[in-house]
Amino acid sequence: MKNYFKKRLWLVYAILAALCWGIWGVLAKFISSDISPYVNHLMFTIGMLFTIPIIIRKCKIKEMNIRGIIWGLVAGILAITGNVAVYQSFGTGGLVAVVIPITNLYPLVTIVIAILILKEKMHWLNGIGILIVIPAIIILSGQTQIFKDPSAFFKDLGLNIWLLFALVALVFWGLFSAAQKVTTNHISAEWSYISFIVSSTLISIGFIVFGLIDFSFSMNTLLIGSVAGMLNGLGVLSAFSAYRAEGKASLVTTI
Repeated sequence: MKNYFKKRLWLVYAILAALCWGIWGVLAKFISSDISPYVNHLMFTIGMLFTIPIIIRKCKIKEMNIRGIIWGLVAGILAITGNVAVYQSFGTGGLVAVVIPITNLYPLVTIVIAILILKEKMHWLNGIGILIVIPAIIILSGQTQIFKDPSAFFKDLGLNIWLLFALVALVFWGLFSAAQKVTTNHISAEWSYISFIVSSTLISIGFIVFGLIDFSFSMNTLLIGSVAGMLNGLGVLSAFSAYRAEGKASLVTTI
């Protein structure tokens, strides 16, 4: 029985990641219209910094691995690029009803990478489950125009700059999930998370240096943004833990 639960530990972490990201989404929505994507990312980074004391004691120097650290940095860059791209999509005229269903299909990118590159094997039941989960992701996003009025959905699509940004987000988030799996093949979930935070911090500093951050936001916005960022960070940590617990990229990312 103990071995059974140990083998399913990845599922617990994956569900925890989903819960953290779900609550993060609710909080982030309160302030998303008041700040730019760059300020949003800064608050995301600030929130993650508060989570370091939780895991720093589990980061043992002897467990460090340069290849794993590099992959962790890459994972952070991929995730942040996707985050900024989706906000740019909204900023250039993308409708929520179209952008969200498109970007939420990023697990398909991860699944392709998992099967073709990571050589993960899937049972036919897993395949059926994924086919069910993908439409469910769109439905749960609250944007179901693609089902209710397909003609209007594809009419809104067109070939526009916002669509390119949405596709960039889709691809980069899919690559990010795959990179998380590769990272935990080399280092612990805790070190993976630390390297992710380092990349996020460096990018935040870059945004400040290039004058992309407007510090005129209110203290209330900072508080909500930081809490949201902390939850987002804990979601990332949980996802890393799910992969470290032998969770397959094709399954963890869909959850």
